[in-house]
Amino acid sequence: MNVQFKLELPDEVAKEAIEKGLLTSEAISTLLREELRKRRVDDLFAAADRLASVQGAPLTAEEVEAEIAAARRERRR
Repeated sequence: MNVQFKLELPDEVAKEAIEKGLLTSEAISTLLREELRKRRVDDLFAAADRLASVQGAPLTAEEVEAEIAAARRERRR
């Protein structure tokens, strides 16, 4: 899939980003991949925190599988 977008940056930021090679497709793809990875990790820790705060009996194996499937569906959106 190809996505095109227009980006407005302050002159000094744009100049330095160009000088550092950060406004190429490859660099932006790398930056986005890194940010997506960080957010997936953050989401995982947030889910673990929510799970730790749940009161009551531990989940069954089937319930765990259902939660994993739901998280995967949510991540794919």
